[in-house]
Amino acid sequence: MRTIILLFIIITTISCDENSLKAWTNFDQTNEIIKSSKNENQRLRYKIIQSISNDKNNYINEFENEISKFLKSRYDQIKDLIIEKSIPEIQNSISKKDFSYEELTLFYLSRIYLIEFDKDQFLNSIISINKNVLSEAKLRDQNSQSKKYSIYGIPILLKDNVGFDGLATTAGAFSLKNNITRDSYIVEKLKEKGAIILGKTNLSEWANYFCLGCPNGYSSMGGQTLNPYGRMKIDTGGSSSGSGVAIASNLASVSIGSETSGSILSPSSSNSLVGMKPTIGSVSRSGIVPISSTLDTAGPMTKFVIDNIILMNAILGYDGNDSFSYDSNPIDISFVKKSKIENYSLGYYSNYYKNDSLYKENIDLLKSFGAKMIEIKQSNIPLTNFRKLLDEDMRVDLVKYLKDYGNEDLLVNDIKTIINYNSLDSVIRSPYGQGIFRSIIEDTLSISDFKSLKNELSKNGNKFFDSALDKFNIDAVVSINNYHAAYAAVAHNPCLTVPMGFRNNNQPVGLTFITKSKSEQKLYEIGYSYEQISKKRKAPENSKN
Repeated sequence: MRTIILLFIIITTISCDENSLKAWTNFDQTNEIIKSSKNENQRLRYKIIQSISNDKNNYINEFENEISKFLKSRYDQIKDLIIEKSIPEIQNSISKKDFSYEELTLFYLSRIYLIEFDKDQFLNSIISINKNVLSEAKLRDQNSQSKKYSIYGIPILLKDNVGFDGLATTAGAFSLKNNITRDSYIVEKLKEKGAIILGKTNLSEWANYFCLGCPNGYSSMGGQTLNPYGRMKIDTGGSSSGSGVAIASNLASVSIGSETSGSILSPSSSNSLVGMKPTIGSVSRSGIVPISSTLDTAGPMTKFVIDNIILMNAILGYDGNDSFSYDSNPIDISFVKKSKIENYSLGYYSNYYKNDSLYKENIDLLKSFGAKMIEIKQSNIPLTNFRKLLDEDMRVDLVKYLKDYGNEDLLVNDIKTIINYNSLDSVIRSPYGQGIFRSIIEDTLSISDFKSLKNELSKNGNKFFDSALDKFNIDAVVSINNYHAAYAAVAHNPCLTVPMGFRNNNQPVGLTFITKSKSEQKLYEIGYSYEQISKKRKAPENSKN
């Protein structure tokens, strides 16, 4: 009997070892930090890389056995059906029963483990994982409503300033580490349509409006986000850094980012993704940690234009609690069968065409496929005191957010208390300082001066684009990355960036289409047509895992 018991213990131990996953342990990265200090790009000079506030073992806690078994039995079998596949392709595979929503979700959990727990590949793109994600995926399988262009059953990552009941909404800040709050409006919309919230992504802390000159993608909760196209060599873009890095690396199907000025466009273009910065008010901001109620918006970040449209349609909707909200028509996707770039007239900037070979290559490509391309010059219009608009809004809007959505146990309630809280342990809470936060409380505008500033910036932003759009009767202007994000922000104009290739150092670049407010339909038609003739997205090396 003792022999049988001993044998059972041995077999059980072996079985447990076989199903166990290797835990993450932070390691000494002094050499990497010293090496980064010599980088020509000052924003790639890191003080901290790994998070010292957040244990990434929590990502896979409770999923260890499922992930271990899946990696051995199914991961390689279905990998080619998921990696770099669009939502319609994935939904088609599920309809054919090639795999289930549960297996799709397990696939992404497994990739998060494979990438984020590898000391040579980790990206710090994730902050937290929804512990109910597998049970929710099983429910989607039981009540399947899959359609080709549906978000139903698709695992989605949220930038960690978007409220989701069950996970803290931290904006990357240590002071909000316990900010368990209710769903944001757009998460309610996603749930209604059957999407699966996989988890939260890292970001530039406080959406890149906290410290002066600090690296894109750093937060005290998530550590330093790294670009999969060149870890510690290529900027991730910000502030939706984790959303960009995770989707580029196929850690989820699609993600939600947010933008005040460039925070979707920048990380999307830096990670060879499609990013939409919508017209302010087309997508609700309720339940999203704010910078500016005047300029903030959420938006989709995806590998393909069609996925971007599907996610955009899922989050559209009027919200009575959002002062800018309006009832926006869904994007009509019937154009995908007939869209041609020759149907559009586009303005391209002469200075970029002359000085940027990649931009020139893509403008010439558009010309060769029949698009009417009109050379334009950039207007010399200033956006004086743009940052003051953000300062004034954030001072008020953050207080309102914390009052309406903040967890009652938080120790902070405004900018000043956050500064004081961080000062108690600046090594962990604010290693790059709090320069922007300090400037917010140092100089304020009167109500009338603030109103005048907003009006002036809005007028100048619209003038910047309208001078070309109206004069030449063009459908959109063609920019690069987030180069004109500030003008589009104050004009409330939508922007769509689509991958246009890579620099010599393997840095991804986006071709960005901008047009007048409430014209997302037109941008998607242009962007989709361009994507079909260019096909410039390339997955990072980690997608071979």
